[in-house]
Amino acid sequence: MTSPTARALLALEAIQDSPGITAQRLGDRLGVTERAARRYVAILREADLPIESLTGPLGGYRVGRSLRLPPLMFTAAEAMGMVMAVLEGHRDAADPSDVVGRALAKIIRVLPTRIAEPVRAFREITPPVGGDVRPDAATVARLVEACDTARRLRLAYWTGTMDVDPWAVVLRHSRWYLLCWSHKKQARRVLRVDRISSVETLADSFTPPAGLDALRTLEDHLSQGWTHAVDVVLDAPIADATRWLSRSLGRVEAISERQSRLVATTDNPEWYARQLAALPLSFQVIGSAELKAAVVALGERLIGS
Repeated sequence: MTSPTARALLALEAIQDSPGITAQRLGDRLGVTERAARRYVAILREADLPIESLTGPLGGYRVGRSLRLPPLMFTAAEAMGMVMAVLEGHRDAADPSDVVGRALAKIIRVLPTRIAEPVRAFREITPPVGGDVRPDAATVARLVEACDTARRLRLAYWTGTMDVDPWAVVLRHSRWYLLCWSHKKQARRVLRVDRISSVETLADSFTPPAGLDALRTLEDHLSQGWTHAVDVVLDAPIADATRWLSRSLGRVEAISERQSRLVATTDNPEWYARQLAALPLSFQVIGSAELKAAVVALGERLIGS
């Protein structure tokens, strides 16, 4: 049972969040009667907190301007949502030498350990990239916590229910992904986090793969398994080719000291042709026929034929 002191602190948080909240609405937020809500306001006033009553027909409450705010209280979902928003909106937020990064680090330091650890782990492993697709912050918090504690999950995914060992949550190309091992498929899977509708933490634990490079594994996965083959010979040594090519475009192999091969798959040959055209390298498309046709069509458009 929640103590009166704890209820009073929850009442203070509710009043701070919703200036002008009425006693009835406050009671609804706390799960108590209107009379009990007024009693918790009285407890706050007895502790010399400036809780002001507003005039008018509703007679709500607000916190007076003289109050020095106590340490902020965040739920896991609120904390994760804040970190997600900062990382997506400020490219250097993961850098502790950056002014926003320092501010974010200070906030994380004062969070309770139960909330701070998964948030800190998420901040450290996730590269900041802007994007429009944002999954539910509470879902991300549950996933990151399970990755951090190596606990098996049961997920409701858009394709069905599955039990997985969660390895890492990664933000890449404006999408949030869960890299995991699927017990249903007995294979590594990459799941779109925004397509996960529910998360259940199971009692089983697991041992994560040793030396896992989550970002590289994700990009290797994203470049394979699509409809059309990609086989391109690049007139550049492998060191130069890998400098210009994103790992998500495919795997680069050395052919000789002067040439490399790009191997991948794609569902969109036209898009892939544009990525190749942007390279400052000469290349020859070996396959597939669909990619060859897309490159030819793009070349004709570029020269105005």
